[in-house]
Amino acid sequence: MIFSGKRVLVVEDEFLVALGLEDNLRSLGCTVVGPIASLAGAMEAVAHERVDAAILDVNLAGEAVYPAASILADRGIPFIFCSGYTGSVRMPAEFADAPRVAKPYTSRAIAEALSELLSSGPSGETILHGPANASSEM
Repeated sequence: MIFSGKRVLVVEDEFLVALGLEDNLRSLGCTVVGPIASLAGAMEAVAHERVDAAILDVNLAGEAVYPAASILADRGIPFIFCSGYTGSVRMPAEFADAPRVAKPYTSRAIAEALSELLSSGPSGETILHGPANASSEM
């Protein structure tokens, strides 16, 4: 899938991870909105920014990103939860089927998840794992 012109919101509180993700998305042709590191900033962005998709870290400095995800869902904007917690933390029922990419992830895992998300939207729970020894891990 071609990502050129797709606006992707990045909500990630770890600076180096956010920087790597931003670089990865730009190399795919995306226009990156953010990165945003706080729940307050995420709430503002998801309510007002025009985006085609979002990548959301679950834990933002101790605050869950779920209120921002709810706004995205209400607006019909697809999103991916991207976190080290996705495999071990129970998701709220409303997000049980949301696509997820577990950290650490690879550039390829992000590209595949984004492609699936933008081509068909969320279609059941998707947990993607990149190879643990890949050089493009984030």
